[in-house]
Amino acid sequence: MRLFNLSTDVIKQGGTRRGANMGILRIDHPDILDFIALKQTPDEMTNFNLSVGITDSFMQSLAHRRTYVLINPHTNKPARRLPAQLIFDRLVEAAWESGEPGLVFLDTINRANPTPRLGTIESTNPCGEQPLLPYESCTLGSINVANFVARPQARPTIDFVRLAETISIAVRFLDNVIDRNRFPLPHIDRMTKQTRKIGLGIMGFADLLIALNTPYNSETALQTATTLMEFFRSRAHLASTGLAAGRGVFPAYRGSRLQTLHQRHRNATVTTIAPTGSISLIADCSPGIEPLYGVQEVRRVMDGIVLTSLHPAFVRRARALGLDLDSLRPDLAAHPSIQHLTHIPEELRRLFVTAHDVSPDHHVRMQSVFQR
Repeated sequence: MRLFNLSTDVIKQGGTRRGANMGILRIDHPDILDFIALKQTPDEMTNFNLSVGITDSFMQSLAHRRTYVLINPHTNKPARRLPAQLIFDRLVEAAWESGEPGLVFLDTINRANPTPRLGTIESTNPCGEQPLLPYESCTLGSINVANFVARPQARPTIDFVRLAETISIAVRFLDNVIDRNRFPLPHIDRMTKQTRKIGLGIMGFADLLIALNTPYNSETALQTATTLMEFFRSRAHLASTGLAAGRGVFPAYRGSRLQTLHQRHRNATVTTIAPTGSISLIADCSPGIEPLYGVQEVRRVMDGIVLTSLHPAFVRRARALGLDLDSLRPDLAAHPSIQHLTHIPEELRRLFVTAHDVSPDHHVRMQSVFQR
Protein backbone atom coordinates (compact mmCIF):
# COMPACT_ATOMS: atom_id res chain seq x y z
CA MET A 1 0.00 0.00 0.00
CA ARG A 2 2.85 2.39 0.79
CA LEU A 3 4.34 1.73 -2.65
CA PHE A 4 1.03 2.53 -4.37
CA ASN A 5 0.63 5.60 -2.17
CA LEU A 6 4.07 6.94 -3.14
CA SER A 7 3.54 6.12 -6.83
CA THR A 8 0.26 8.04 -6.81
CA ASP A 9 2.06 11.03 -5.32
CA VAL A 10 4.59 10.99 -8.15
CA ILE A 11 2.24 10.27 -11.06
CA LYS A 12 -0.70 12.66 -10.95
CA GLN A 13 -3.59 12.61 -13.42
CA GLY A 14 -2.19 14.65 -16.29
CA GLY A 15 0.19 16.29 -13.85
CA THR A 16 -2.54 18.55 -12.46
CA ARG A 17 -5.05 16.43 -10.54
CA ARG A 18 -4.07 14.31 -7.58
CA GLY A 19 -4.84 10.62 -7.87
CA ALA A 20 -6.66 8.43 -5.39
CA ASN A 21 -6.81 4.79 -4.37
CA MET A 22 -9.29 2.77 -2.38
CA GLY A 23 -7.85 0.33 0.16
CA ILE A 24 -10.33 -2.26 1.48
CA LEU A 25 -9.43 -4.95 3.98
CA ARG A 26 -11.87 -7.65 5.07
CA ILE A 27 -12.97 -7.50 8.69
CA ASP A 28 -11.69 -11.07 9.22
CA HIS A 29 -8.09 -10.33 8.08
CA PRO A 30 -5.43 -10.81 10.81
CA ASP A 31 -4.06 -7.26 10.19
CA ILE A 32 -7.45 -5.60 10.74
CA LEU A 33 -6.52 -3.68 13.92
CA ASP A 34 -3.42 -2.14 12.27
CA PHE A 35 -5.45 -1.28 9.18
CA ILE A 36 -8.18 0.48 11.19
CA ALA A 37 -5.53 2.59 12.93
CA LEU A 38 -3.62 3.55 9.75
CA LYS A 39 -5.01 7.08 9.33
CA GLN A 40 -4.40 7.93 13.00
CA THR A 41 -0.94 8.91 11.72
CA PRO A 42 -1.63 12.15 9.75
CA ASP A 43 0.99 11.62 7.01
CA GLU A 44 0.12 7.97 6.40
CA MET A 45 -1.67 6.89 3.18
CA THR A 46 -2.50 10.43 2.05
CA ASN A 47 -3.48 9.18 -1.43
CA PHE A 48 -5.76 6.43 -0.13
CA ASN A 49 -9.33 6.23 1.01
CA LEU A 50 -9.71 3.33 3.45
CA SER A 51 -12.70 1.09 4.11
CA VAL A 52 -13.25 -2.13 6.00
CA GLY A 53 -15.10 -4.94 4.22
CA ILE A 54 -17.89 -5.99 6.58
CA THR A 55 -19.53 -9.44 6.37
CA ASP A 56 -22.93 -10.67 7.51
CA SER A 57 -21.29 -13.09 9.94
CA PHE A 58 -19.38 -10.24 11.62
CA MET A 59 -22.58 -8.21 12.03
CA GLN A 60 -24.30 -11.24 13.56
CA SER A 61 -21.39 -11.69 15.98
CA LEU A 62 -21.64 -8.00 16.85
CA ALA A 63 -25.40 -8.19 17.43
CA HIS A 64 -24.97 -11.15 19.79
CA ARG A 65 -21.78 -9.75 21.39
CA ARG A 66 -19.72 -12.77 20.38
CA THR A 67 -16.17 -13.26 19.22
CA TYR A 68 -15.44 -13.92 15.55
CA VAL A 69 -12.64 -15.66 13.65
CA LEU A 70 -9.76 -13.97 11.80
CA ILE A 71 -8.73 -15.98 8.73
CA ASN A 72 -5.19 -16.26 7.40
CA PRO A 73 -5.59 -15.38 3.68
CA HIS A 74 -2.62 -17.56 2.68
CA THR A 75 -3.92 -20.76 4.29
CA ASN A 76 -7.66 -19.98 4.73
CA LYS A 77 -7.29 -21.31 8.27
CA PRO A 78 -8.31 -19.57 11.51
CA ALA A 79 -5.59 -17.31 12.95
CA ARG A 80 -7.29 -16.14 16.17
CA ARG A 81 -10.55 -14.85 17.58
CA LEU A 82 -11.46 -11.30 18.61
CA PRO A 83 -14.55 -9.76 20.25
CA ALA A 84 -16.70 -8.21 17.49
CA GLN A 85 -17.61 -5.34 19.84
CA LEU A 86 -13.92 -4.46 20.31
CA ILE A 87 -13.37 -4.16 16.57
CA PHE A 88 -16.56 -2.15 16.03
CA ASP A 89 -15.59 0.26 18.83
CA ARG A 90 -12.17 0.76 17.22
CA LEU A 91 -13.87 1.44 13.88
CA VAL A 92 -16.15 4.06 15.41
CA GLU A 93 -13.30 5.75 17.28
CA ALA A 94 -11.11 5.90 14.16
CA ALA A 95 -13.95 7.22 11.98
CA TRP A 96 -14.75 9.88 14.59
CA GLU A 97 -11.12 10.99 14.80
CA SER A 98 -10.13 11.01 11.12
CA GLY A 99 -13.23 10.24 9.04
CA GLU A 100 -11.83 6.83 8.11
CA PRO A 101 -12.12 3.96 7.60
CA GLY A 102 -15.53 3.67 5.99
CA LEU A 103 -17.57 0.48 5.89
CA VAL A 104 -18.27 -1.60 2.78
CA PHE A 105 -20.90 -4.31 3.26
CA LEU A 106 -19.48 -7.00 1.00
CA ASP A 107 -22.26 -9.60 1.33
CA THR A 108 -24.93 -6.96 0.68
CA ILE A 109 -23.05 -5.78 -2.42
CA ASN A 110 -22.64 -9.30 -3.80
CA ARG A 111 -26.31 -10.12 -3.33
CA ALA A 112 -26.88 -7.33 -5.89
CA ASN A 113 -23.88 -8.18 -8.10
CA PRO A 114 -25.35 -7.98 -11.63
CA THR A 115 -22.85 -10.50 -13.07
CA PRO A 116 -22.09 -13.10 -10.35
CA ARG A 117 -20.73 -15.56 -12.94
CA LEU A 118 -17.79 -13.22 -13.58
CA GLY A 119 -16.68 -13.27 -9.97
CA THR A 120 -17.12 -11.80 -6.51
CA ILE A 121 -16.97 -8.07 -5.88
CA GLU A 122 -14.22 -7.28 -3.37
CA SER A 123 -13.83 -3.52 -3.66
CA THR A 124 -15.09 -0.22 -5.06
CA ASN A 125 -13.75 2.79 -6.91
CA PRO A 126 -11.79 5.36 -4.80
CA CYS A 127 -14.87 7.26 -3.62
CA GLY A 128 -16.80 4.13 -2.70
CA GLU A 129 -19.98 4.59 -4.74
CA GLN A 130 -19.31 1.98 -7.43
CA PRO A 131 -18.67 -1.68 -6.48
CA LEU A 132 -16.41 -3.28 -9.09
CA LEU A 133 -15.06 -6.70 -10.01
CA PRO A 134 -11.28 -7.24 -10.27
CA TYR A 135 -9.85 -5.22 -13.23
CA GLU A 136 -13.25 -3.64 -13.89
CA SER A 137 -13.79 0.09 -14.39
CA CYS A 138 -16.92 2.21 -14.57
CA THR A 139 -17.49 5.36 -16.61
CA LEU A 140 -19.08 7.97 -14.35
CA GLY A 141 -20.90 11.18 -15.16
CA SER A 142 -23.38 13.45 -13.40
CA ILE A 143 -26.08 15.86 -14.50
CA ASN A 144 -26.42 19.21 -12.76
CA VAL A 145 -30.11 19.03 -11.85
CA ALA A 146 -30.13 22.69 -10.75
CA ASN A 147 -30.21 23.53 -14.47
CA PHE A 148 -33.62 21.88 -14.84
CA VAL A 149 -36.01 24.30 -13.16
CA ALA A 150 -39.15 25.53 -14.89
CA ARG A 151 -41.12 28.47 -13.57
CA PRO A 152 -44.78 28.25 -14.63
CA GLN A 153 -46.79 31.07 -13.04
CA ALA A 154 -43.78 31.98 -10.87
CA ARG A 155 -44.03 28.63 -9.04
CA PRO A 156 -40.74 26.81 -9.74
CA THR A 157 -40.92 23.14 -10.64
CA ILE A 158 -38.55 20.53 -12.07
CA ASP A 159 -38.46 20.52 -15.88
CA PHE A 160 -38.88 16.76 -16.34
CA VAL A 161 -39.27 16.93 -20.12
CA ARG A 162 -35.86 18.52 -20.66
CA LEU A 163 -34.30 16.34 -17.95
CA ALA A 164 -35.53 13.18 -19.71
CA GLU A 165 -33.87 14.28 -22.95
CA THR A 166 -30.59 15.01 -21.17
CA ILE A 167 -30.58 11.67 -19.32
CA SER A 168 -31.00 9.82 -22.62
CA ILE A 169 -28.12 11.75 -24.21
CA ALA A 170 -25.92 11.24 -21.13
CA VAL A 171 -26.44 7.45 -21.09
CA ARG A 172 -25.50 7.26 -24.79
CA PHE A 173 -22.50 9.51 -24.16
CA LEU A 174 -21.18 7.36 -21.29
CA ASP A 175 -21.66 4.18 -23.32
CA ASN A 176 -19.68 5.77 -26.17
CA VAL A 177 -16.84 6.63 -23.76
CA ILE A 178 -16.27 2.92 -23.06
CA ASP A 179 -15.46 2.30 -26.72
CA ARG A 180 -13.45 5.49 -27.20
CA ASN A 181 -11.40 5.06 -24.04
CA ARG A 182 -7.81 3.83 -23.91
CA PHE A 183 -7.36 1.50 -20.96
CA PRO A 184 -3.93 1.09 -19.35
CA LEU A 185 -4.10 -2.72 -19.16
CA PRO A 186 -5.61 -5.40 -21.46
CA HIS A 187 -7.33 -6.96 -18.42
CA ILE A 188 -9.14 -3.68 -17.70
CA ASP A 189 -10.15 -3.28 -21.34
CA ARG A 190 -11.57 -6.81 -21.48
CA MET A 191 -13.44 -6.69 -18.15
CA THR A 192 -14.87 -3.22 -18.70
CA LYS A 193 -16.26 -4.17 -22.12
CA GLN A 194 -17.73 -7.41 -20.72
CA THR A 195 -20.09 -5.53 -18.40
CA ARG A 196 -20.07 -2.01 -19.91
CA LYS A 197 -20.87 -0.49 -16.51
CA ILE A 198 -21.79 3.18 -16.49
CA GLY A 199 -22.76 5.31 -13.51
CA LEU A 200 -24.94 8.29 -14.35
CA GLY A 201 -25.67 10.41 -11.28
CA ILE A 202 -26.67 13.88 -10.22
CA MET A 203 -25.07 16.94 -8.71
CA GLY A 204 -26.47 20.33 -7.75
CA PHE A 205 -29.29 18.82 -5.68
CA ALA A 206 -28.97 21.38 -2.86
CA ASP A 207 -29.00 24.16 -5.48
CA LEU A 208 -32.12 22.63 -7.02
CA LEU A 209 -33.90 22.67 -3.65
CA ILE A 210 -32.99 26.33 -3.14
CA ALA A 211 -34.40 27.15 -6.59
CA LEU A 212 -37.59 25.30 -5.59
CA ASN A 213 -37.76 27.29 -2.30
CA THR A 214 -37.41 24.04 -0.34
CA PRO A 215 -35.15 23.75 2.75
CA TYR A 216 -32.81 20.74 2.56
CA ASN A 217 -33.77 19.55 6.05
CA SER A 218 -37.51 19.30 5.33
CA GLU A 219 -39.95 16.49 4.54
CA THR A 220 -40.65 18.22 1.22
CA ALA A 221 -36.97 17.84 0.31
CA LEU A 222 -37.20 14.08 0.92
CA GLN A 223 -40.31 13.89 -1.27
CA THR A 224 -38.55 15.87 -4.01
CA ALA A 225 -35.55 13.53 -3.81
CA THR A 226 -37.84 10.49 -4.11
CA THR A 227 -39.67 11.84 -7.16
CA LEU A 228 -36.46 13.03 -8.82
CA MET A 229 -34.48 9.81 -8.38
CA GLU A 230 -37.36 7.51 -9.36
CA PHE A 231 -37.69 9.50 -12.58
CA PHE A 232 -33.92 9.62 -13.10
CA ARG A 233 -33.47 5.87 -12.63
CA SER A 234 -36.42 4.87 -14.83
CA ARG A 235 -35.35 7.17 -17.69
CA ALA A 236 -31.71 6.06 -17.48
CA HIS A 237 -32.70 2.39 -17.58
CA LEU A 238 -35.05 3.10 -20.48
CA ALA A 239 -32.15 4.71 -22.34
CA SER A 240 -29.90 1.69 -21.69
CA THR A 241 -32.66 -0.61 -22.93
CA GLY A 242 -32.97 1.50 -26.07
CA LEU A 243 -29.23 1.24 -26.69
CA ALA A 244 -29.41 -2.54 -26.25
CA ALA A 245 -32.02 -2.71 -28.99
CA GLY A 246 -29.67 -0.99 -31.43
CA ARG A 247 -26.20 -1.97 -30.21
CA GLY A 248 -26.84 -5.21 -28.36
CA VAL A 249 -26.74 -6.15 -24.67
CA PHE A 250 -23.47 -6.17 -22.72
CA PRO A 251 -21.43 -9.33 -23.53
CA ALA A 252 -21.77 -10.81 -20.01
CA TYR A 253 -25.58 -10.55 -20.18
CA ARG A 254 -26.13 -14.32 -20.41
CA GLY A 255 -26.45 -15.67 -16.88
CA SER A 256 -26.60 -12.18 -15.35
CA ARG A 257 -29.24 -10.97 -12.90
CA LEU A 258 -30.63 -8.73 -15.65
CA GLN A 259 -31.34 -11.76 -17.84
CA THR A 260 -33.09 -13.39 -14.87
CA LEU A 261 -35.26 -10.27 -14.56
CA HIS A 262 -35.83 -10.19 -18.37
CA GLN A 263 -34.28 -6.71 -18.57
CA ARG A 264 -32.27 -6.24 -21.76
CA HIS A 265 -29.76 -3.49 -21.03
CA ARG A 266 -26.69 -2.23 -22.83
CA ASN A 267 -24.99 -1.70 -19.46
CA ALA A 268 -24.75 -3.96 -16.40
CA THR A 269 -25.13 -0.89 -14.17
CA VAL A 270 -26.61 2.44 -15.22
CA THR A 271 -26.90 4.84 -12.26
CA THR A 272 -24.75 5.75 -9.28
CA ILE A 273 -24.56 8.61 -6.80
CA ALA A 274 -21.01 10.00 -6.86
CA PRO A 275 -19.71 12.76 -4.57
CA THR A 276 -18.69 14.82 -7.67
CA GLY A 277 -16.01 16.68 -5.70
CA SER A 278 -14.12 17.86 -8.79
CA ILE A 279 -16.77 18.11 -11.50
CA SER A 280 -19.14 20.08 -9.25
CA LEU A 281 -16.35 22.67 -8.92
CA ILE A 282 -16.11 22.86 -12.70
CA ALA A 283 -19.90 23.08 -13.03
CA ASP A 284 -20.06 25.60 -10.13
CA CYS A 285 -22.83 23.72 -8.32
CA SER A 286 -23.36 21.97 -4.99
CA PRO A 287 -21.67 18.55 -4.85
CA GLY A 288 -23.71 15.38 -5.42
CA ILE A 289 -26.74 15.08 -3.15
CA GLU A 290 -25.04 16.94 -0.29
CA PRO A 291 -26.37 20.05 1.44
CA LEU A 292 -24.31 23.23 1.17
CA TYR A 293 -21.13 23.07 3.27
CA GLY A 294 -21.32 26.82 3.81
CA VAL A 295 -22.97 29.88 2.31
CA GLN A 296 -19.45 31.19 1.80
CA GLU A 297 -16.85 28.52 1.05
CA VAL A 298 -13.06 28.53 0.98
CA ARG A 299 -11.41 25.79 -1.07
CA ARG A 300 -7.72 24.98 -1.17
CA VAL A 301 -6.79 23.35 -4.47
CA MET A 302 -3.60 22.32 -6.30
CA ASP A 303 -0.38 24.13 -5.30
CA GLY A 304 -2.05 25.93 -2.40
CA ILE A 305 -4.42 28.10 -4.43
CA VAL A 306 -7.25 29.46 -2.25
CA LEU A 307 -10.69 29.93 -3.82
CA THR A 308 -13.36 31.88 -1.93
CA SER A 309 -16.93 31.84 -3.21
CA LEU A 310 -20.27 33.16 -2.00
CA HIS A 311 -23.27 31.10 -3.09
CA PRO A 312 -24.71 32.88 -6.18
CA ALA A 313 -28.34 32.21 -5.21
CA PHE A 314 -27.69 33.74 -1.79
CA VAL A 315 -26.16 36.79 -3.47
CA ARG A 316 -29.21 37.23 -5.73
CA ARG A 317 -31.73 36.82 -2.93
CA ALA A 318 -29.78 39.00 -0.49
CA ARG A 319 -29.59 41.80 -3.05
CA ALA A 320 -33.30 41.47 -3.79
CA LEU A 321 -33.93 42.02 -0.07
CA GLY A 322 -31.64 45.06 -0.03
CA LEU A 323 -28.93 43.50 2.19
CA ASP A 324 -25.38 44.87 2.26
CA LEU A 325 -23.26 41.86 1.24
CA ASP A 326 -19.95 43.52 2.17
CA SER A 327 -21.08 43.92 5.78
CA LEU A 328 -22.22 40.27 5.87
CA ARG A 329 -18.97 38.77 4.56
CA PRO A 330 -17.07 38.71 7.90
CA ASP A 331 -19.90 36.75 9.56
CA LEU A 332 -20.25 34.42 6.60
CA ALA A 333 -16.50 33.77 6.63
CA ALA A 334 -16.44 33.09 10.37
CA HIS A 335 -19.29 30.55 10.53
CA PRO A 336 -20.36 27.72 8.20
CA SER A 337 -23.95 28.12 9.47
CA ILE A 338 -26.01 31.33 9.28
CA GLN A 339 -28.85 30.19 11.56
CA HIS A 340 -27.64 32.32 14.50
CA LEU A 341 -27.24 35.48 12.40
CA THR A 342 -30.51 37.22 13.28
CA HIS A 343 -29.71 40.27 11.11
CA ILE A 344 -30.20 37.97 8.09
CA PRO A 345 -33.94 37.61 7.31
CA GLU A 346 -35.58 34.39 8.50
CA GLU A 347 -36.64 33.42 4.96
CA LEU A 348 -33.00 33.34 3.88
CA ARG A 349 -31.84 31.44 6.97
CA ARG A 350 -34.61 28.87 6.49
CA LEU A 351 -33.61 28.20 2.88
CA PHE A 352 -29.81 28.33 3.15
CA VAL A 353 -29.25 25.51 5.60
CA THR A 354 -25.80 23.95 5.59
CA ALA A 355 -24.48 20.49 6.44
CA HIS A 356 -23.97 21.73 10.03
CA ASP A 357 -27.69 22.49 10.38
CA VAL A 358 -28.93 19.11 9.14
CA SER A 359 -29.48 16.43 11.77
CA PRO A 360 -27.62 13.11 11.43
CA ASP A 361 -31.00 11.41 11.08
CA HIS A 362 -31.97 13.59 8.12
CA HIS A 363 -28.60 13.06 6.43
CA VAL A 364 -29.21 9.30 6.56
CA ARG A 365 -32.83 9.60 5.43
CA MET A 366 -31.75 11.67 2.42
CA GLN A 367 -29.09 9.12 1.49
CA SER A 368 -31.58 6.27 1.83
CA VAL A 369 -34.00 7.93 -0.59
CA PHE A 370 -31.36 8.17 -3.30
CA GLN A 371 -29.86 4.75 -2.57
CA ARG A 372 -33.24 3.05 -2.91
